[in-house]
Amino acid sequence: MLERDMRKIAQTILPVVLGFILIILASVTFADSASAYTIFEGVNAAKGDSQPTELFGAGGVITTITNTLLFIVGALAVVMIIIGGLRYVVSGGNATAVSAAKNTILYAIVGLIIAFLAFAAVNWVLGALAPGSNAGYTDV
Repeated sequence: MLERDMRKIAQTILPVVLGFILIILASVTFADSASAYTIFEGVNAAKGDSQPTELFGAGGVITTITNTLLFIVGALAVVMIIIGGLRYVVSGGNATAVSAAKNTILYAIVGLIIAFLAFAAVNWVLGALAPGSNAGYTDV
């Protein structure tokens, strides 16, 4: 009975112990090659063959995505300001309609300000991760 319990314990614990040993050996083996890269080099090393050459910088993927999202948010804010203005005009002096129209305009402007602050924060982070890459700024 005791022998059977010992076998069960050994069958349960042995794979776990071997797994931990393999994880430790793998981390020690691959730690030297992985630590040779900076963040910028690691990101560029991880990209595929058909991907753009730059992930950061003026023509980079991240910059293109943030610029596109900022354009979409800006266009939506302008549309919402126009809708708020139209709601204000057709409110006919109704206090609740005027208040709703003013809130639409206010929220569109606040959303636009938040989008610009997010754009600045993304450019600041990109500048910290990839110094010298000109972050997300493009020449106009």
